This record gives sequence, C-alpha cells and structure tokens, in this order.
Amino acid sequence: MSVTATLPLPAPVTAYDRLGLTLFFAVVVHALLILGVRFDLITLPLKNPFPSMEITLVDQRTPDAPAHADFLAQAQQQGGGNVDTPTPLTPPPAAQPAPQEPAAAAQPQPEITPVQPTPKNRLTAKTPTPREAIPDEAASVAPAETPSAAELVARSMQIDSLSAALDESRAIYAKRPRQTFISAATREYKYASYMEAWRRKVETIGNLNYPDEARRRNLSGSLILDVALNTDGSINNITLRRSSGHRVLDDAAIAIVRLAAPFAEFPDNIRKETDVLHITRTWQFLRGNRLSGGG
Repeated sequence: MSVTATLPLPAPVTAYDRLGLTLFFAVVVHALLILGVRFDLITLPLKNPFPSMEITLVDQRTPDAPAHADFLAQAQQQGGGNVDTPTPLTPPPAAQPAPQEPAAAAQPQPEITPVQPTPKNRLTAKTPTPREAIPDEAASVAPAETPSAAELVARSMQIDSLSAALDESRAIYAKRPRQTFISAATREYKYASYMEAWRRKVETIGNLNYPDEARRRNLSGSLILDVALNTDGSINNITLRRSSGHRVLDDAAIAIVRLAAPFAEFPDNIRKETDVLHITRTWQFLRGNRLSGGG
C-alpha cells in the first residue's frame, strides 16, 4: 500500500509584495545617503614580486671564473688593480674628437625670387636683382631743399596779392544791391500792399492802351513778367519768364509796364532792407480786349 503526500503550492507574489520590497530597498538607499555610509577599498601594500639586479658591462674577459663574484656582467672577469674597493674593468671613456676650426664662412648668396611671367609681361619678365628687390631707403628719401630768399619774397608777394583780391571781392559783395522777390503769393503786408498798388496802375494803363494788333487779330494768352524796380520806383529791368505764344502780346505787355513807369517810391519799411524789388506776376490778355494782372 502506497501513500502519496501532496505538498501545498507556494503563495503567488502579489503587487503588494513587490511594492513592499521596492519600499524596503528605497529606505535602505536613502539611509545610506543620509547617514553618509560608504565603502572604501582597502589596498594593502604589495611587495615587489620581481627582485632587481644590477648588471655591469665590462670590455675584458678572463679564462678563469672568479670564486666569489662581486658584480654581474656579460662576461667573466678576474679582479685586478691596486684599490681596496672591488672595481670592474669597464671600458675607457670614448675619446672626444678634437674640435675643428670652423671653415671660412661662405659668402651668403642673395635669395632670388623668380617672377612668374604673365601674358602681358611674358616677353619682358626678368629676375629682379637684390638692389631692385630691396630699394635703399636712404636713396629714396630726397633731401628737402631750402627755398632761397628770392623765392620767399615771391611767395610773400603772391600771398599779399591773393589777400588783396579776396578783400576786393568781399567789398564788391558787400556793395551789391539787396534784392527781394515777391509774387502774387506774398502775404507780408508791406510788400503785398505795394505790389497791389503797382498792379492796379499797370492794369489801368494796359486797358487804356490795349494793343491794336491784338484787338484786330482777336488774340488772347497769358505770360509771366519779372519786373525789377529801384527804390525810387524806376524800372531796373524787365524779364520775360514765360511767353504767351504770341510775340505781339509779349511785346505789348513789356511796353505797357514801361508806359506805366515810374511807380511809387519804396516806403521806409521796404527801403531799409531792399535796394531792388522784383515783382513776378502773370498777365492775361483776355477776349474782349481786356488786360488782367490777377496771377
């Protein structure tokens, strides 16, 4: 009769068991870090496992080996000499060669850099000589010449002449007439008032003396005149700035302005700052034989 025993199965590992094991190791690691526990590797001094020996090189060999050797060498050698301390017969020091007198210094040869010929200088390329390659600074600096007394006098007279010419130019510039330019767009009262009185006079004379040829041909057009007046109201100059396209009308406008002269003298507030007054206006010859200076 046989009896079979049944062993109980081990309990399965649960998630709680894993969590507990993880927390245990975490606590151990933190404790080691916080408490400063560390493990040092203890190193023990080791004895030199390889014994060292000294070997002496000798240049003489004897047929009999010494009974008690004092040195290790590549050949056997019986001791000898007249000193108390054992000393091997070592090679004598090598003879140093006698110093030779330095040969006469060779004449240094100048370094010549060949010039690579280009298409332009292929036929004329040449190797520069040391004299050409390195110019002598002393030769390139020309000594300054001291001017003679005659040259100094001539220069002084030239400077005086230039100074006199400059003073004359300044004097001429200071004496030139002061000019003022006004037009229909001028709003300053003293100039606008004078120009309005001047315009009315020219317009009145123009309508009384309208050109007969323009009336017969029934011509019309506009032109621009620049009339320059002196301080006493006389005409300094008349310039046609823009033509009307008809020579008859252009000449008639200039003739009317000359016929209306002289004009009123400049008032004191204009005279103290102006010598020549330029009045620029547009004159229109309208259909119906009428002259207008409204622009």
